[in-house]
Amino acid sequence: MEVMSLRVAKNALRQTLKDTLRNMPPEERQMQSDVVLKKLFQNKKYLESKRISVYLSRDIEVDTKGVLLNLFKSGKECFIPKYCSKSTQMDMVKLNSLEDFDKLPLTSWKIKQPAELDNSYENALCTGGLDLIIVPGIGFTKLGHRIGNGKGYYDTYLKECEEKLGKKVPTVALAFREQMVPSIPVDDHDVPIDEVIFPD
Repeated sequence: MEVMSLRVAKNALRQTLKDTLRNMPPEERQMQSDVVLKKLFQNKKYLESKRISVYLSRDIEVDTKGVLLNLFKSGKECFIPKYCSKSTQMDMVKLNSLEDFDKLPLTSWKIKQPAELDNSYENALCTGGLDLIIVPGIGFTKLGHRIGNGKGYYDTYLKECEEKLGKKVPTVALAFREQMVPSIPVDDHDVPIDEVIFPD
């Protein structure tokens, strides 16, 4: 598929999925989030990982606040995204407690994240890497193909991890039933996810 038509196909799918997700009743979102998190907490990759990065969810994504709670309770180390708004640069920085989470400012995307100019956080890639990355997305296939928000932050970061750490960091995605699709148009830059956890 040529670049232009690939972009058009991706944008159309992204918009359709976003509309579907926005129309999900809040109680349905919560119910599916609970099922997905329960499956995550029993997942071998998750159980065996010590340093885990997790996205801070928006209302159209599986609610990850429960993941933060579980990470802190089980003594694992928690890392969250810190985006640079002017590029596709993203770092994973350490979050030490729920109090720290509550103090985080909201971005224009309505996502909590550390202030862009605040460099006081520990950077995962400078302090021992990551054992698992929980990757967000708008849509997924069972084979691990993913469509995100179109900025390419995670695809860029996953490649950076491999370069800096000399190995591929395992990835999982958390999805509502409504986010699972038969196929997604992908190109060479798109990094597939190892495993997608969804309710069924």
